[in-house]
Amino acid sequence: MPLNSLRRTLSNASFRGGEREEQPSGPLSPPSDTTWRRQRLLHIGEEDSSMNETATLRPSVTQNTSYGTLPSFPPTKKTSSSLSVRRGLISLPGLSIPLFSASTTHSPVSTPPHTARGEPSHFRSRPISAYDQPIGATQPEPPEAEVDVQTNGIRVWYSSFTSIDWLHDAIKDSARRARLRRRRSRRGRFLRQLDRSIGWVIVIIVGFLTAVIAFLIARGEQWLFDLKDGYCGSAWYKAKRFCCPQYDEQDYILAAFTSLSLHESETCASWRSWAQVFSPVADASDWIYFEAEAFEYIVYAVLALVMAITSSLLTIYLTASTSFITRKDSGVLSETFAEDDDNGKVDPPVPGSEQKRRVLYYAAGSGIPEIKTILSGFVIHGYLGGRTLFTKAVGLTLSVAAGLSLGKEGPFVHIASCVGNIVSRFFSKYENNEGKRREVLSAASAAGVAVAFGAPIGGVLFSLEEVSYFFPAKVMWRSFFCAMVAAMTLKFLDPFGSGKLVLFQVTYDKDWHAYELIFFLFLGVFGVRLSTSEMMSMLEWFSSIQGLWGAYFSKLNYRWSRDVRNKTWLKAHPLLEVCLVTSVTTLLCFLNPYTRMGGTELVYNLFAECRTGSTNTHSGLCVVNPSTQAWPVIRAIFTALVVKSVLTLITFGIKVPAGIFIPTLGAGACAGRIVGILIQWMQHSYPNSPIFASCRGDLDCVIPGLYAMVGAASTLSGVTRTTVSLAVIMFELTDTLTYAVPVMLSVLVAKTVADAVEPKGIYDLVIDLSQLPYLNPKRDYIWGSYQINDVTERDVDVIRVDESNTVKSLRDKLQSLLNSGNDDSGFPILRPDDRESRLVGYIGASELEHALTIVAEDANQTISFHPTAPYGHSQMTSSISSLEAGSHIHHNDPSDFSCYMDQAPLTVQSNSPLELVQQLFAKLGARYVVVTDTDGYYEGVIDKKTWLTFLDQLESKR
Repeated sequence: MPLNSLRRTLSNASFRGGEREEQPSGPLSPPSDTTWRRQRLLHIGEEDSSMNETATLRPSVTQNTSYGTLPSFPPTKKTSSSLSVRRGLISLPGLSIPLFSASTTHSPVSTPPHTARGEPSHFRSRPISAYDQPIGATQPEPPEAEVDVQTNGIRVWYSSFTSIDWLHDAIKDSARRARLRRRRSRRGRFLRQLDRSIGWVIVIIVGFLTAVIAFLIARGEQWLFDLKDGYCGSAWYKAKRFCCPQYDEQDYILAAFTSLSLHESETCASWRSWAQVFSPVADASDWIYFEAEAFEYIVYAVLALVMAITSSLLTIYLTASTSFITRKDSGVLSETFAEDDDNGKVDPPVPGSEQKRRVLYYAAGSGIPEIKTILSGFVIHGYLGGRTLFTKAVGLTLSVAAGLSLGKEGPFVHIASCVGNIVSRFFSKYENNEGKRREVLSAASAAGVAVAFGAPIGGVLFSLEEVSYFFPAKVMWRSFFCAMVAAMTLKFLDPFGSGKLVLFQVTYDKDWHAYELIFFLFLGVFGVRLSTSEMMSMLEWFSSIQGLWGAYFSKLNYRWSRDVRNKTWLKAHPLLEVCLVTSVTTLLCFLNPYTRMGGTELVYNLFAECRTGSTNTHSGLCVVNPSTQAWPVIRAIFTALVVKSVLTLITFGIKVPAGIFIPTLGAGACAGRIVGILIQWMQHSYPNSPIFASCRGDLDCVIPGLYAMVGAASTLSGVTRTTVSLAVIMFELTDTLTYAVPVMLSVLVAKTVADAVEPKGIYDLVIDLSQLPYLNPKRDYIWGSYQINDVTERDVDVIRVDESNTVKSLRDKLQSLLNSGNDDSGFPILRPDDRESRLVGYIGASELEHALTIVAEDANQTISFHPTAPYGHSQMTSSISSLEAGSHIHHNDPSDFSCYMDQAPLTVQSNSPLELVQQLFAKLGARYVVVTDTDGYYEGVIDKKTWLTFLDQLESKR
């Protein structure tokens, strides 16, 4: 096709499904199709279509687009900074993923520009509005009204795996609110009130939808889990607890007085186990040489395997990172940028290219580490989308129902965040402002914990303590409201048919005694009255053991994932790993009733209080006669503890949706219940000991369930390092503050001991393993002899205003920048001054790509950068709300890229302390910092990813 004809084709409006979509015509145009932008930049400077399209832009070394930024390379000596060495992005060991692949690159002529070749039509991404696009009328406002707010340049959309500019988003929102305040009319007052209420409307919707999804997951998981054991004869679609009558404690107490028996085998004729179903077949057939119970095990194992495999297949094939392509991604970022699409040919790989890229699966795991990274300002397109939400919800239901040693509570945070992200996209106030959108995600995280544990207050504190990066008072109020709506909705839906929000919610009637602080770890000393300080010491020792278990569990799981899962054949066969883990789980679960129980059911029975006069033994955990029953029950619980711990260790991290909360609570509750039964046995054996004097002869004053709760809290604190939120969640689960002291003290001691063994919790270790670019604002660093010069990048490409900058030369600079792995970076714009260079501004890679796409028709056109006074908000329509009329930008020359410049970037002098740079990145959310000398001359740049790499080197030298 002649080049002019190709250009005319590309410049015409494209069509998709009969809907006309305009191609970018100005700075505020929405994101065009990625392939369209790629082709526009590809043909810059070509005079004949017969020219080799790959000769100019094919990089000499294939460079990956990194999912993370923290490289695994040995510490280097203190030398002058070099971009390629300091970042180490080229040497990332298999953690890079492509944003595009050969299968998704297509010709804009032969294929509709919005559908990747081979991509299913139902996975086409919907059109995305421009990040700074105005909506409404285009009448400019009077110039005298422009003086109240100033902005610092246009920012276009963020590509995947880049950091957001918190400062620009804050400025943009300030400009938007200023425009609303200036409207004095009645309509203006209505718009201001509506703008204030949008956030509350969103959190109501998010809370309601999160509760509905949690209800569906709970009901589906219960039915599928029970289906492995049998089915309801009266209604096959009912779970066992809805097929069989449920009794409360009063019914069991009444049965004891009337000499009635309330056993499921006697009172639930509707439920048919698979042993009962296959019993006639086994008895009547001469060629079957095993009992009906063997049929029951076969059905159990087959159904568990089918559920786990289905969950893994959904996760692998629906949420692979390479399948998420949006129009906000860079058009020149991938190695397929210069492919000859018109002929359908693909160039052979360049020698010396990087090792095979690793594909990530967005629905796998709990999602909390990734949510933390996203809330800190990182962008991962698709991770919070509708496809991930569907896969996470369905896959989680199947994986939990399969009986794997994992929980569904942690993934609720990811599910709620997906809901928050999807809902916020319908309101441009949040859709076009990534900083504001993270306020909704923080509130959604609180709702996720609220429906997971029935703890709305604990959910707010969990979002504040563990997940959120920016949590002002306004976000706290909205998080509280969102969590309340979610919990209230779930209460009305009643997923368990018991009126409780979660299955393992319990209530205690008895108080605890001071002597019990001793036995939270050890049996103590017989016949000796200990002081209060000695009791506290024993409690601290018990909590220390739980903290050590949590710390070593995190370390072992990290090493298993790093050294076994990622360095053996399991890495290339994730589905086979799921099959093996499921097979081992089904084999070991038949050791005793406690290993076979689901996670929530086991935690409930371990937490439960054995009430006097009740016939409910909670699956045999209530010891009526400790002298004869204690040791068999302890052996059974200990077996469950060992099996659940080992299975959790190898299960967490497989390619299915999985959480860590319930398995950890179960392991800790097993340990606590063992200690509680031991104390109960000791009291019965030595009732006259001074230690038990406060019982006053009451042989039922010991509550083994209390020890299980304290043990569970201590263990979970050791694994996740949460403190305040965890204590509050436990208080809400038990519906009382009576046990505040033992829970709080055990949690604090467990976290202290765990921090001494392993400074990072399980979520931080997963972040390190995935090399996610997370800057922890709570971590302190010792800078030693390092200075800013040791981290400043001096060899970055720059744009000089005194040189001739053409469309083609800037395109080549952009491609060189992206090929070097600096997709999250940009170009300092400099002007000469007394043989040195002074900073004029800064332009990001995405902004430059968008601007070059608009003027790609003329490769030799000169591009200008004119530093002027900061733009007024009516000139910078990035500040316009969707609720009001916009205004057009006073910018008629497309070759003038001044409107894209950040004319007021953050700068630091080269003699500034490193702690100042740390605070700029951690507290202000800076994306980059420009370094100048003491006279104000330009020296270099420190961007966020470079800073994170430097911090990683700093930690490796400790």
